[in-house]
Amino acid sequence: MKKLSMADLGRLDVSAFKSADKIPVTIILDNVRSLHNVGSAFRTADAFRIEKIYLTGITGTPPHREIEKTALGATESVEWEYAAKPEEVVHKLKTSGYHIAVVEQTTESTSLREFSMPKQKLCLVFGNEIHGVSEPVIELADQALEIPQSGTKHSLNISVCVGIVVWEVTRQFSI
Repeated sequence: MKKLSMADLGRLDVSAFKSADKIPVTIILDNVRSLHNVGSAFRTADAFRIEKIYLTGITGTPPHREIEKTALGATESVEWEYAAKPEEVVHKLKTSGYHIAVVEQTTESTSLREFSMPKQKLCLVFGNEIHGVSEPVIELADQALEIPQSGTKHSLNISVCVGIVVWEVTRQFSI
């Protein structure tokens, strides 16, 4: 076994990434405070070829050095857009045929273990580090997803959450 070099990995450059096919998944960051979490979401979106990220409410936007610290340039490859109100983005995507899945603990959450990729484009909404996904967005959602946990804490850091959920969605999409 040997560690692969960057050349061995054969990664796309930014222009090739922009024109490459993406999985039909969009992410909304609903009032995410931490710029490091925003940067991490960009990096995950790049790794799995997510089609777009919407940054909403108080969520910081590029260019910003704290976002870049974790994004490592992914803000240049991943398409993104800012909107003041996350519920307006959700409404727009819903009318465009997206299935809206909030990643939140609700009375009707589906365990990520039991989630099945819908037959339409998917929008994943990740919420604020303290308050979660906003109520107006939850009211518009088609589904709530929850990552099963068995420890003492009731939630995961949003960057970890994005990674886990996007990995599972991508895994199912490729089946």
